[in-house]
Amino acid sequence: MDRLFATHIRLLSETKSRFKRYLYSQINWDNRLIMIKGPKGVGKTTLLLQHIKESFKQPQKALYASVDHIWFSTNNLIDLADHHQAHGGTHLFLDEIHKFKDWDRQLKNIYDSYPQLHVVVTGSNMLELEKLPADMSRRCRQYVMNGLSFREYLLLEGVADLSVLSLNQLLNEHGILAGSITSQIKPLQYFDKYLNHGYYPFYKEEGDGFSDRLQQVVATIIENEIPAVSGIEYESVYKAKQLLGVLAERAPYTLNISDLTATLSVSRNTLLKLLDLMDKAAVIRRMFSSKTGMKMLAKPEKILFDNTNLMASLTLQADAGTLRETYFASQLALNHELCMPQQGDFLVDDTLLFEVGGKNKKFTQIKDIPNSYVVANDLEIGYGNKIPLWMFGLLY
Repeated sequence: MDRLFATHIRLLSETKSRFKRYLYSQINWDNRLIMIKGPKGVGKTTLLLQHIKESFKQPQKALYASVDHIWFSTNNLIDLADHHQAHGGTHLFLDEIHKFKDWDRQLKNIYDSYPQLHVVVTGSNMLELEKLPADMSRRCRQYVMNGLSFREYLLLEGVADLSVLSLNQLLNEHGILAGSITSQIKPLQYFDKYLNHGYYPFYKEEGDGFSDRLQQVVATIIENEIPAVSGIEYESVYKAKQLLGVLAERAPYTLNISDLTATLSVSRNTLLKLLDLMDKAAVIRRMFSSKTGMKMLAKPEKILFDNTNLMASLTLQADAGTLRETYFASQLALNHELCMPQQGDFLVDDTLLFEVGGKNKKFTQIKDIPNSYVVANDLEIGYGNKIPLWMFGLLY
């Protein structure tokens, strides 16, 4: 236990609070049980430590512990909760909760047996975290943390501290807002850097090794996390790697089931299950023609990578059009529903139609359609219903 507390104190002393992720202010920390989910490397650990450092002046009240610490090889979560409360603790923060074999049952026991104890857990294995029992899901306040938005990237880089915009505000005021912003900074100067390495905060520490680390993250998801929760055999893991390779070469992949099942030598159901698992693990993003079709064994219309950093790291040469669409989807999917329409590239919240393209993109494909917009890359300031692509990175 002393080792856990020593680690807790050391990490708090090394934690800086200058930059906080968008989710920090959205969490209701008063809830008895909180779960924060998100891909590896998006800043969940730092968020916990920042909250502890700023909110608890008495060090014995709160305890942070990563579940992959060696202490847990001979102790369990209930042991920790019991000891912490017995010594005056009121809040327990458990990082990477999914790495403890029996985490779901033990978490339920802690919740039932220690009603005065507040517990916050995080996890990066999005598939494993779906195991939370139904009765616990109703009691647990769950949050999902995405990677950095373009707005957060500019803040982390010390370039600008810009306000979060609502989508409605962006659509109606983008010209005035862009004019104000570009009078202070040149966002396009930083945009390509963000697309390549700005989504995961660990780019700051990795430098030239960023792409290698991101590829290792993807390998861990495919080789370890997906098999651990899905029961698929090694042959299917190999197929998942093949599938990712095909998607990397052809993205955006307009799905041809017959072609892809033949290429991978898998059944239709196996293919769709793999796509579903990779989507839930935040490696790819499936685009459906309607919200009603978003089921495990439903056929998506198009496949994108989850974010542009993955695309840049896993493809030899990222297609410019696909990169634009991937960015747009990654910035809107957090708070909005995205579907693939018959005309245009994205239907947002069933009402707003977007065509994404380069600077000279025109309204030809969505002409005369109400609530339609062109989203253009390499455009600093837009006009009318033509909006700069970079501005959609200000939505969170």
